[in-house]
Amino acid sequence: MKPVKFDPVILTIGFAFLYLPILILVIYSFNDSKLVTVWGGFSTRWYSQMWQNDALMDAAWVTLRVALLSATLGTVLGTLAALSLVRFSRFPGRMLFSGMIYAPLVMPDVITGLSLLLLFVAMNVDRGFWTIAIAHTTFTMCYAAVVVQSRLVTFDRSLEEAALDLGCPPVRTFFKITLPIILPAVISAWMLAFTLSLDDLVIASFATGPGATTLPIKIYSQVRLGVTPEINAVCTILIGLVTTGVIFASIMTKRAEVQRQRDERAALAQA
Repeated sequence: MKPVKFDPVILTIGFAFLYLPILILVIYSFNDSKLVTVWGGFSTRWYSQMWQNDALMDAAWVTLRVALLSATLGTVLGTLAALSLVRFSRFPGRMLFSGMIYAPLVMPDVITGLSLLLLFVAMNVDRGFWTIAIAHTTFTMCYAAVVVQSRLVTFDRSLEEAALDLGCPPVRTFFKITLPIILPAVISAWMLAFTLSLDDLVIASFATGPGATTLPIKIYSQVRLGVTPEINAVCTILIGLVTTGVIFASIMTKRAEVQRQRDERAALAQA
């Protein structure tokens, strides 16, 4: 069997296909012309006008609050769900519980959004900020559970058992031993949940109501009437925000891995 050769041309074409449209969007966010397809010189005026657009800023603030709240709640609930699936292999309804965790991952967004809409209508709940937050928590929790579960599967439980044998209570053992070890996975799960909430359009359009318009919904409604340079500026800031978050998460994960290796070397040296 011949070894697979590295082809830089194919790799370059692949990355260009993925990131060239994003690069073009960022470049044209500094376009001085009102026509987004015609370059009129370098300018940052669309960023200043974007900050003065109250409707756009209100939508961005709603989106940020929803993303922070849903990512936090989803990560906490997803971590608890992952612990239940990994640590308790047998309990009544485990198969149903596992299926309910994985179902939203493969369920079309339209089905999820419509189901949540029918639930809110049946419960006579006014749709708005909280319904969007609940809807986003529902599906981000599932992604967080999968990420944390993949780390817990390879977790060395002898560390927990040693702490319990020394008299450490289970709750304190979790916060002192388990959580610091799985923290990189928890951070990655939170970043994934935050990004998914920022990006969501379909589910939010079903769960939203008057006075609670998210930024993707606002952008989509404006794009239907024509793309404006302000939209390019907003998207560029979102790209920068997500990129910064990904870099931060990567650095935190790398530092946690280096610290773990140092702790293992120290433990071996003491032994």
